[in-house]
Amino acid sequence: MPPHSPRRRLRRRILVVLLGLLGAVLLLVTAAGVALQVEGSGAVPAAARGTGHDAEWLGHAWVDGRKNQSDVDELAVRLRRTGIRDLYVHAGPFGNDGSLDPALRPKARWLVTALHRALPGVRVQAWLGAHPVPGQLRLGSARTRAAIRTSVRQVLGDGFDGVHYDFEPVADGDADLATLLAASRRLTRRYHAVLSLSASLLAPVPGLATAVRAAPGGPRGVWSAGYLHRLAVHVDQVAVMLYDSCLPTATSYAGYVRRATGLALHAVPGRVALLIGVPAYHDRTACHRGNAETMTAALRGVRLALGERPPHRTFGVALYVDFAATPADWAAYRTAWS
Repeated sequence: MPPHSPRRRLRRRILVVLLGLLGAVLLLVTAAGVALQVEGSGAVPAAARGTGHDAEWLGHAWVDGRKNQSDVDELAVRLRRTGIRDLYVHAGPFGNDGSLDPALRPKARWLVTALHRALPGVRVQAWLGAHPVPGQLRLGSARTRAAIRTSVRQVLGDGFDGVHYDFEPVADGDADLATLLAASRRLTRRYHAVLSLSASLLAPVPGLATAVRAAPGGPRGVWSAGYLHRLAVHVDQVAVMLYDSCLPTATSYAGYVRRATGLALHAVPGRVALLIGVPAYHDRTACHRGNAETMTAALRGVRLALGERPPHRTFGVALYVDFAATPADWAAYRTAWS
C-alpha cells in the first residue's frame, strides 16, 4: 500500500480522533476525581445528624428458619437506642415468572410478629427482588408484572408492613419498572402498606448516566436524577444505594456521597421518605474497596450534603447489611449519626 494512500490517511485520522477522545475522557475522569476529593473534605456540620428515620437490610436467615427468638431479642437490644425504624427483610427472590416460593420464607409470619413485639413502632418490610436481565425476570411482560403483584399480596398476607423492591440491574430510563411501581402502589394502598424502592447508584454529574447507557457493554445500574424522580413519584420511600462506586479513597467516596445525596434530595419529592444506603459490608470487589467505602466516609458525605440546615422531610440512612456489619460499623453509625 502506498505510504500516502487514502486508506492509510483515513486510518491515521481515525487513530488521532480515538486518541483525542481517550485523552478527553481521562481528563474528565481526573477532573472529576479531584472535584470529589475536594467535596469530601472540610468540616462536618454538627447539626447534620439522624432524626430517627433510618433503616437496615436484613438477610434471608431471618425467614428461612436459621434465626430464633434469642436472635430477635439480640437484634432488639442493638436497635433500641438507634434511629432505625424500617427493617427490609429478604423474603425472595422472585422466580423468573414473578412468583414467590413460600418454602423460602417458612418463618415469615413468626418473624413479623416477633419483631413487632420486640420493637414496637418499627416497620417490617419484605425485601423482594430479582435480576431483570435476558433469560431471567422480564419486567416488560404484563404477565410477569401481574405475578409480581400476586406475590406482593402473599407477603402482605404474612403480616409485613410493606414491600421493598430491589431490582438490579435496571437501565436508566427503563419504563417497565415505572409501570410496575405505579400498579404496585395502587395495590399497597389498598392494604395500607408501604411501597419502598432500592434505587441504583446515582450519576454524580448530568449526562453521565446517558453516556454510560450508550456505551457498548457499559454498566446498566447508573441512574440519572431525572429517572430517580420518575420512579420516586410512585412510591412511599426510596433508599438510594450509594456504594459500589469504584472510587479509590475514603475522601473521594465521601465527596461522591455528598454530591449524590444532594441530587437525591432534589430529585425525590418531599412527600416521599428518602434514605441513603450506606455500606456495612466488607467484600473486596473491583467497585467496593473496604478502605474507601466505609461507614465513616459515607456518613461524612451525607452530613456534608445536609449542611447546617437539614431538610424538613423524612430523611435517614439505610445500613447494608446486618450479617456483615461489624462492631466498628455500628460504633461509627452511633457516633456520627444516630
